[in-house]
Amino acid sequence: MNKYIDLRSDTVTRPSDAMRKAMYEAEVGDDVFKEDPTVNALEEYAAGLLGKEAALYVSSGVMGNQICLNYLTNPGDEVICERDSHIFNYESGSPAALSGIQLMPIDGHKGVITPSDIEQFIRPVSAYYMPKTKVIEVENTHNRAGGTIQPVENIAELRKLADQYQLRMHLDGARIWNAHVASGIGLKEWTKYFDTVSCCLSKGLGAPVGSIIAGSKEFIKEAFRIRKAWGGGMRQVGIIAAAGLYALKNNIGRLAEDHARARKLAEFLDGSPDFSVDLSTVQTNIVIFEPKTMTPAQLIEAAKKEGVLFSVGKINSLRAIANLDVSGSDMDTAISVLNKISK
Repeated sequence: MNKYIDLRSDTVTRPSDAMRKAMYEAEVGDDVFKEDPTVNALEEYAAGLLGKEAALYVSSGVMGNQICLNYLTNPGDEVICERDSHIFNYESGSPAALSGIQLMPIDGHKGVITPSDIEQFIRPVSAYYMPKTKVIEVENTHNRAGGTIQPVENIAELRKLADQYQLRMHLDGARIWNAHVASGIGLKEWTKYFDTVSCCLSKGLGAPVGSIIAGSKEFIKEAFRIRKAWGGGMRQVGIIAAAGLYALKNNIGRLAEDHARARKLAEFLDGSPDFSVDLSTVQTNIVIFEPKTMTPAQLIEAAKKEGVLFSVGKINSLRAIANLDVSGSDMDTAISVLNKISK
């Protein structure tokens, strides 16, 4: 198999030798009976990191988000989200299909929606002929905006708005670890404003599978039931939970390396007449850019022939995501390839 420098996503990483060893040595039991000690350890550790009463290991970020939304709503309710959010664009219509709820996507700025953006879309309680606004959802970092970080001051104001209108808040924190490392703001400070939180272990942290959802003990008890109903009751799952626990203990701090490599790529693109990039959005490990001398499809094909993989971003754009399988020299090579094929 050809060895590619894979910048398509931070989900493409493979477990390190140390992570594989942790998986091999994991003590396991039946998690549906809550008897898997490795899963239990992962959930307890994650809850502590995130400042929540309890946590639950789930198979994916989509499952995590959807369990949270299901818990927070009733059929016919509405969730306010940013138009480019993951739950609106990349979760296969699951809010409607699984929970009978609809989304109200509103335009943000670089992935950020403010109280003034949101308030006009909150349905009047007296309007029985409208859906009930129930949840404000925030994505941090914001994927389609280029890995941008939500200002914590704005999140605090969103919480005040939610309390004013008796709404609940959900955090799609798939890459909350990146926001934490890049900003220096503690994880608990990011998560304390939210009723429910979903965080991926299989993106920047390098675990092969799985996400964590966290919140109150009452929420996690019901989330456990919902997970089972949706076919997510896994048995001796400590084998993969061990990878997630290893990732949380060893791979958060190193995300700064990914951020630095993404920035290096973005600065090259910004200085080249052959590409367009908004440097203000390159705050973590994602770079969204546009080629000027060829179409995105042409660039993807040309780069692949040179051993570098990119993915399609938004319309007419490409996406590159620095990850733990891409070294500093790998990023240098990717930059050289872009410089070569764009001429």
